[in-house]
This record gives sequence, C-alpha cells and structure tokens, in this order.
Amino acid sequence: MRVFSSLVLILLCPFVLAACGFTPLYGTRSPEGNSPSSLRSSFSQVEVSLIPDRSGQTLRNLLIDRLYSGGYPVNPSYTLKIEKLAEAKGELDITKSAEATRAQLTIRTQMVLLDAKGVEILRRPLSSITSYNVLQSEFATRVTEENARSNAIAEIARQVELALSLYFHTSK
Repeated sequence: MRVFSSLVLILLCPFVLAACGFTPLYGTRSPEGNSPSSLRSSFSQVEVSLIPDRSGQTLRNLLIDRLYSGGYPVNPSYTLKIEKLAEAKGELDITKSAEATRAQLTIRTQMVLLDAKGVEILRRPLSSITSYNVLQSEFATRVTEENARSNAIAEIARQVELALSLYFHTSK
C-alpha cells in the first residue's frame, strides 16, 4: 500500500507543478516562448557598468564573460550597476594560544538594473560568505585568502546572472 501511494504521488507531481505555473528557467521551450536563446539575447542588451576596486574589476570581467555571448552590446537597453564590494573578515577558529586557524570572508554588494531611460527596474542585495585556513606561512595564508575571495566573487556573479535570468524570464 505504501508503494502504491508513493507511486501515485510521483505521478501526480508533474500535474501539480504544471498547474501552479512552474516552467523551467533553462529549459528548451516554454509556453510563453522564452528559451535559453531568448535569455541570452536579453543578456546581450545589458551594459555592465564599471565597479570600483580590483575585486570589482574581477566581478565585472566575470559578468561580461557570463552575459555577452555575441560581444559587447552596441545599443544596450539596460544598464547593470553594482555598488562597491564591501569585504569583512572574521576569525572563526581560535586556538588556546589566541591564534586564528580559520577565517571567514564576507563580501556584500547591491545590484541595480536600470532601463534605457535610467529608471530602476530591479534592485537586489548580493552576498557571499567563504572561509579559508590561516596557516603558519603568511604566503600560504595570502594565497588561500585570495582563493576564497575569487570564489566569493564568482558566487556573486552567479547570483547576478540568476537574478537577471529570473527578471527577464518573468517580465516577457
């Protein structure tokens, strides 16, 4: 009996999801006509403005790689502005001798999508938290911190791409 009820539940699940308006974001086709290629064409209409500091440059380069499949937009319909990245470091694991052996890096920022007239149409806070080892060697600690920073920036780029995907998927 338990197997039968599980089977019925599994068979009813697609109908329930279809009834609530669920559509796959990265699917090949949807009833509204949105497809990955239409999302890509929407991405190519977004200009990524400059972001201050070295971490901001890295984030902008990642976004350009993720959003522009056909080159830089000539006449963009949207402008993506990302505020300066705010970093905070904290010690996680402290030994009896008061030395940190693990640290946490938090990066926060905010994205704003503007239309061609400069009207704000989307605002999202973005954050990423990573941790890294604090080692005896300062060089090794610096390398692990830079790797954690790169991972956090890549996560923020992924969050921006997802927020834009959801916006363009639901607005059309």
